Amino acid sequence: MLNLNNIDPSWTLFLDRDGVLNHEKNEDYIRNWNEFVFYPNVIAAIPLLNQCFEHLVIVTNQKGVGKGLMTASHLNEIHQNMLSAIESDGGKIHRIYFCSDLADDSPNRKPQPGMAFQAKKDFPQIDLKKSIMVGNRMSDMKFGRNAGMHTVFLATTHPEVPFPDPMIDCRFTDLYSFAEACFSLRKR
Repeated sequence: MLNLNNIDPSWTLFLDRDGVLNHEKNEDYIRNWNEFVFYPNVIAAIPLLNQCFEHLVIVTNQKGVGKGLMTASHLNEIHQNMLSAIESDGGKIHRIYFCSDLADDSPNRKPQPGMAFQAKKDFPQIDLKKSIMVGNRMSDMKFGRNAGMHTVFLATTHPEVPFPDPMIDCRFTDLYSFAEACFSLRKR
């Protein structure tokens, strides 16, 4: 079970994208930057989280690329604009990993832990036992568990998900409320 008091700046934070950082499209994909809309206070949350965690990493399933509904170039443009907006407010995302595979059992498609292992390879100092996966779906929670991480569920898009649940360590309404909780404990 996760105790937020145990977090120190050597920990790593893994973030889902759609439904965590930005509004999801119902039964569709964010296909270009014009469709990408941050949730309120997300940009303000990232610098707070940077003070609590050594690395912030995004892990996102992007089947829309695999289906040909958008290109990897479109996805890169979305991510570059997203990073620019975050950085302009003093925040930093250290890396973005995405899986465009269509097969649900692809090793890199959440809930399989492949993207976590990619991050560990790129940043050998990441300790997955001292990492948290933040997401808005049970597949994010399973991804976290499959990689040996703690999990935080955000009730942004699926508030009906019951809590407590063995897959979920903590639950918050949105990313900013989680960031505030982590930051306030760090300041003690």
